[in-house]
Amino acid sequence: MINLTPKFDFNDLLVPPSEISDINSRKEISVYDENGMLPLFTAPMDTVIDWENFKIFEEQKIYPIIPRTSVTEYKTAHPCWTAISLKTFKEVYGNLDFEFTDKKHILIDIANGHMRDLLESVEEAKSFYGEKLVLMVGNIAHPNTFKILNDAGADYVRVGIGNGAGCLTTQNTGVGYPMASLIDEIRQLNPIASTRAKLVADGGLKDFADICKALALGANYCMVGSILNKTLESAGETFRANVHHTDGYTEPGEKVNQYHANVKMAFQSGAKFYKKFRGMSTKEVQRALGNEAIRTSEGVTRMQPVEYTLAGWVDNFKDYLATHMSYVGTRTLEEFIGNVPLISITQNSFLRFKK
Repeated sequence: MINLTPKFDFNDLLVPPSEISDINSRKEISVYDENGMLPLFTAPMDTVIDWENFKIFEEQKIYPIIPRTSVTEYKTAHPCWTAISLKTFKEVYGNLDFEFTDKKHILIDIANGHMRDLLESVEEAKSFYGEKLVLMVGNIAHPNTFKILNDAGADYVRVGIGNGAGCLTTQNTGVGYPMASLIDEIRQLNPIASTRAKLVADGGLKDFADICKALALGANYCMVGSILNKTLESAGETFRANVHHTDGYTEPGEKVNQYHANVKMAFQSGAKFYKKFRGMSTKEVQRALGNEAIRTSEGVTRMQPVEYTLAGWVDNFKDYLATHMSYVGTRTLEEFIGNVPLISITQNSFLRFKK
């Protein structure tokens, strides 16, 4: 059976301004959630974040999630979200005998959030631990699955399969769902007011506009990886660019410590740097996790140029999101998320303003 209803992604949509907005300045707008944080999570990727730099993201009001390659003590109180495998989650929390007092924020980090094993594990753990265990699960790419995981007790659901810059799943398997339609259809079936789970749009967000559109469609949060990898402060291995003066071509050269003050000064003075970026299902990550059986990679490894500091990117994001919200006449994220209309556009329309 073929569903012939067209599905959309972010390039196919625009958000029209409201007819009249009574907002006179971006200063009237708050782009923060109830915790004073931006509607952003770091992707749990080891070329984005680790124990050495997670506080840098917190300081910029982005929720950090430590990747599986950096988490070794699962019963230790951690200061932020931590990602673990479903196998580890079942070993630690599945016996229902792990006592803890501090609220724990856990991401069950698996590619296929449609497995019954995940659903049953969430149901058991949440029914036993309740609000002491805050769970993010996924990834999913079917509108109905959001409600199933919400009803099971999940607090956050990651939405999107195969869209991320480090992921090859959809390209090589043909499984997926265009992100914009996925968010929209989830919200049509599960309005924000009727669900406890937060929707986290994960993967394929290429720029500020994509994030703004994802929020407008109804995502409570956006999870970003490649964008943050291109910040100077990301955890990705950092290399000074070698310049071939004959043709101007650059390539990665000497490895540097991106946190050193001299590197930051050099970058701000115009020096060029590269970052290693890799998906978390690549073979080298599988080896880093100690997997005995190395399976076919559904991720990519590449070098990306460093384009900005984290503070610089965040400042721009806050301004662009506030501008977007001012056009549609909303002052808070609660007013904005999922509450504005979008229009579909042609490819020619997109190319007209895409510079």
